[in-house]
Amino acid sequence: MKKIIILFAIALTVQVNAQKVNEPKNHPEEWSKAYEPFRIAGNLYYVGTYDLASYLIVTNKGNILINTGLANSLPIIKNNIKKLGFKYQDTKILLLTQAHYDHLGAMADIKKETGAKLYVDYADVDALKSGGKSDYEMGKYGVTFKPVNPDFILKDKDLVTLGNTKLMMLHHPGHTKGSCSYVFETKDSNRSYKVLIANMPSIIIDKKFSEVKAYPTIAKDYEYTLNAMKKLNFDIWAASHASQFSLHEKHNPKDAYNPEVFMNKKEYFDDLDSLEKQYLEKKSEDINEHSR
Repeated sequence: MKKIIILFAIALTVQVNAQKVNEPKNHPEEWSKAYEPFRIAGNLYYVGTYDLASYLIVTNKGNILINTGLANSLPIIKNNIKKLGFKYQDTKILLLTQAHYDHLGAMADIKKETGAKLYVDYADVDALKSGGKSDYEMGKYGVTFKPVNPDFILKDKDLVTLGNTKLMMLHHPGHTKGSCSYVFETKDSNRSYKVLIANMPSIIIDKKFSEVKAYPTIAKDYEYTLNAMKKLNFDIWAASHASQFSLHEKHNPKDAYNPEVFMNKKEYFDDLDSLEKQYLEKKSEDINEHSR
């Protein structure tokens, strides 16, 4: 199992300041490090930083951008889109996998600069509008981002369509109340692929589930998400962090186009098994407490 970055430890280092945008200063170096963009499969491209994954889906009616990294990821993403030969201003739809500062830090600026429409999971709307202040965990430590208002609100299995591409959003709560994944079909000259962009359900709290008063359904939501994600079928998968799907073990910047390296389904299910063990350990803390 690859190391999954836990945001909680970073949040503890931030002084509480609810009135201004406040990203932690000691985030991992890989989050702000530039990375060469590349084509993953069909019309799907990687345009994020070394570890914070951002995805560009190119259609005949404009492009879809999923996740925007930190606030300082903006010039990297813009440059990566340009390097691939596409136009930043052709971004028509914005999506995200979770309402944390490291995945939408540049969202408000990109929305303003491109005029793109933002589609979000209904359960993360409050966090987006408050700039993260209302987040059940990050908000307590003053970790904030520029507030942004969504244009369209999505529920589980809603479709997002642009040109010749149609994505289905999957509600996968726990990590945030509105964490979500996406599935869609893409193709190249050889074949078609069912793609999963997964938000892996890592746990970011140290306390017991029962102690998270701002999110009373957190344990139930993690259980739902783990069960739902175990039932997914796909050919290719990627995730919110490059480290979560071993991007740098599978792809080097000079490598030729090769979708097959992202078709390791066993890796995905092994990761879910590991995350489920963490969930059960955390859940047992409440069970043990009640049995005393």
